[in-house]
Amino acid sequence: MLEYSGVGLIVGLAVGATGVGGGSLMTPILILFYGVSPAIAVGTDLLYAAISKAFAVTLHGRNGSVDWKIVGLLSLGSVPAALATLLLIRYVGPGEDLDRLIKLTLAGAIILTASGTLLRNWLLEFARQERFAWLRQAHRKGRSGMTTIAGAVIGGLVAMSSVGGGVIGMMVLLLLYPRQPAIRLVGSDLAHAVIITGIAGLGHAGLGTVDYALLGYLLIGAIPGIWLGTRVGFRLPDRALRPAIAGLLLFIGAGMLTKAIAAQF
Repeated sequence: MLEYSGVGLIVGLAVGATGVGGGSLMTPILILFYGVSPAIAVGTDLLYAAISKAFAVTLHGRNGSVDWKIVGLLSLGSVPAALATLLLIRYVGPGEDLDRLIKLTLAGAIILTASGTLLRNWLLEFARQERFAWLRQAHRKGRSGMTTIAGAVIGGLVAMSSVGGGVIGMMVLLLLYPRQPAIRLVGSDLAHAVIITGIAGLGHAGLGTVDYALLGYLLIGAIPGIWLGTRVGFRLPDRALRPAIAGLLLFIGAGMLTKAIAAQF
């Protein structure tokens, strides 16, 4: 089981160095390379994410870098969507159909995360220029509603795949709040991620899809990994980090998609 601590260390290093959410790396690694069932991998990773990100949110909260109004708007959509998705998982029940659904959702979420990682700066510039009427309208009048709708999409993704509360959430905030200080968007995204991964993780625990021994071993490696990764990240150029991590995510997402499609034949 100590090998899982090694996985936690590696993923923690990547998260600390790049800021990319652990779910987009941890969950597919557990499924593809360690044979963990998709439902167990998702449920365990959700609690792992909630615990590990809670430390970062504490720091952001002390620094005043969390916009709780944004967090509330996201949660207004994400919490009901996550609960509805958990009911869907319970209805489908354990088996090949649920495994295939999780794998397909996970593959799509990972590819979207890779795109967001690669295009983050372009997305921010696009949002700031406001060349399209719908974007200007969203920034002035419809931002609250769109934030809640986006939260609902994120909540469903997170509960089904454990991916979406990090980079995908940040993509939404960059698009809707381009003039907010970046540190407040990061803090708000993290705070929302803790809420939604915590609720979805507890929901999975109620469904019996959490491996607590696995969770412990992952945390043993992840916590020092995140600490080391933050120091490595300061020394590596962003231009090198983002394409590298995006390429890795695309590779993993393609592998997950291929496996999910192959399982149908």
